[in-house]
Amino acid sequence: MDTLDDCETWPAERLREHRLSLLRRQLARVAGSSAYYRQQWRELGWDPRDPCDFTDLPFTTKADYQRSLETAPPYGEFLAVPGEQLARLHFSSGTTGSPTPVGWTRADLDRWAGLYARAAYSQGVRPGDVYQCLFGFAWFVGGLGGTLGYTRLGATVIPGGSGDTERQIDTIFRFGTSAVGGTPSFLLHLAARARELGRPLAGSAVRHVMVGGEPGGAVPATRALIEREWGARCYDGYGCLEFQPIAWECAAQTGGHLAEDFVHAEVVDPVARTPVPDGQPGVLVLTHLDKRACPLVRWWTGDVVVLDRTPCACGRTHARLAGGVRGRADDMLVVRGVNVFPSAVENVVRRCAGDLAEFRIVLDPALEDPVTGYPTALRVQIEAAAEGELPARLSAALRAELQVRAVVDVVPPGELPRTTHKARRVVRASDSDREVSHRVP
Repeated sequence: MDTLDDCETWPAERLREHRLSLLRRQLARVAGSSAYYRQQWRELGWDPRDPCDFTDLPFTTKADYQRSLETAPPYGEFLAVPGEQLARLHFSSGTTGSPTPVGWTRADLDRWAGLYARAAYSQGVRPGDVYQCLFGFAWFVGGLGGTLGYTRLGATVIPGGSGDTERQIDTIFRFGTSAVGGTPSFLLHLAARARELGRPLAGSAVRHVMVGGEPGGAVPATRALIEREWGARCYDGYGCLEFQPIAWECAAQTGGHLAEDFVHAEVVDPVARTPVPDGQPGVLVLTHLDKRACPLVRWWTGDVVVLDRTPCACGRTHARLAGGVRGRADDMLVVRGVNVFPSAVENVVRRCAGDLAEFRIVLDPALEDPVTGYPTALRVQIEAAAEGELPARLSAALRAELQVRAVVDVVPPGELPRTTHKARRVVRASDSDREVSHRVP
């Protein structure tokens, strides 16, 4: 595959009709092959042959999926093919319980590779490019997805993973790597180490950077920082274990295009759980249109997005996620009535710090309302060699741009934990966290 897929530029009405046709066929298939949905729909008296009331169906949640694994181990009741037809299993991180398996058939893997190839092509990658995959391969789903897709496109693929920092840097220069993919935190870590070694990555052959796995690519200040350090265009990619991939940015960099021939998307109010108009934030709810192994219907992603259906300069007609994923519905902080996402804090921090400083948001009981339990201010820890004016400047910027009071703590460089996988930006305070070097109310 080395060209634009026809369906990416179909007129809106043709795309909508195609999506609904796929949805009807998928619902009929799921009704006959998924034990979970067959039982649920029978109890509801819902007939998939008449899906006009599709949005009346319950949402499917992670908790539902995990309970099904206990009912029918090891694959669960969502598995819709015989076990011997599974070609691949990937797992969740298991940080909140037992790792959750999700299966793929050979047809699912082929579909997965095609979608990743489309993403790479839309960002300017072509056959002959050298792609170094810097996503992890140990259980993390993104690494093998990138490897499959860029191979399908015709690139030379180096499956580097997210370790061996100095070897990764040497490989980039030695083999003329022109495209990379990884988490923003690992790519910034590589850039910092490369500068320390006197080999700034802006001097490499890399011209295409796709990031995913955590916020960053859609955070303007973080994107600008990655582009400056790598001397390359940075594109945001979005997916999750259950849906791979969901959306990706094209060369226009105006929000990830939803793969609307792969997923049926709804955006709903996180509290009322009713549809919101395009242009308004809500939680993304997804339904597979052709997944075979573990098809999901009305999957509650928990990710807050804004749907944009205005024309894109690239000519693709699939809806975009304006501003990428704004945050997790369950990670949103309410500070004196103001909704604040960690990605918004990151944008301010990156611009004020002006370098590769690490930071995190600390949930401190001392800054909570004793009645409601909600934060009355943000506490932000940031690394800096010296305090100087940074605490006051950052506190003022957070108040001006996010309309919240901020307590800023400066800690010595290297004190905050690093990660080569997904950065953890929000933590709870411990006794040691309360010992700070500088505080600005």
